[in-house]
Amino acid sequence: MIQLKKSFLGTVFDVLKYVMLTLASLIAVIPVAVCVFTAFKTEEEYTHGSVLELPKSFAYLENFKEAIVKANMLQCFLNTILVLIVVLVCSVFISAMLAYVLNRFTFPGRNMIESLFLFASLLPGIAMQVTIYQIMYSLGLINHLYGYMIVLMGTDIISIYLFLQFFENLPVSLDESATMDGCTYFGVFFRILFPLLKPAIMTTVVLKGVSVYNEYYASNLYLQRPELRTISTALYTFTGPYGSKYNYICAGVLITIIPLLVFFLIFQKQVYSGMAAGAVKG
Repeated sequence: MIQLKKSFLGTVFDVLKYVMLTLASLIAVIPVAVCVFTAFKTEEEYTHGSVLELPKSFAYLENFKEAIVKANMLQCFLNTILVLIVVLVCSVFISAMLAYVLNRFTFPGRNMIESLFLFASLLPGIAMQVTIYQIMYSLGLINHLYGYMIVLMGTDIISIYLFLQFFENLPVSLDESATMDGCTYFGVFFRILFPLLKPAIMTTVVLKGVSVYNEYYASNLYLQRPELRTISTALYTFTGPYGSKYNYICAGVLITIIPLLVFFLIFQKQVYSGMAAGAVKG
């Protein structure tokens, strides 16, 4: 009798598990499917048909052409690539050097600095935008790409703690050996330790890159001129007080997803291995 109850409960649990997985899959897949269907629909199909109805032809590419031309997406891609390169390079070096100092040196206030970084991660970014905007306006950094880059290059708590975990796995004997051979602290960092942080660097680049690529709020706030728009705000062209052109928006969404998807598929192994290695202390 007890065995039958256990078997019955196990079967119920398995059924519930698969039902929940199916629902979660549908919740994730349906919006993407609707976006793909809408991107290939004509104006008449989108206006009079159901959102889940298949388009008559997946060869209809006028929506993509309109999205590229009207939203000036090529210029937006160039702006986004420039911002990505500068922000990622600077963020990696800033985070890695901060983690190096916090992990390898003992000085008064070190624990307080780490606590402040942790406290800063708990503060909502939007709540601080009023003060940040006033500072940016006073410095004349509004409507400039370099001003927007400075905002995005702010301290990245996740990257710092990721590098800290990797420094925990690197023995201090490496620093001592290099110092005995006459290497300076900068030499120890750039010649010895920094090349060993490749998994952490790759993980940081992907996580930070996705965040910067998808960033909308700050881009819309600090880059208000049309020629300075990034790819995340380009789709705002097709919204207005009298309605939104969702067939163009969905086509633009697919265009913006493709580079990110290709990049992730190429480097997914490095991302997963970097995150796993950073989670284990030696």
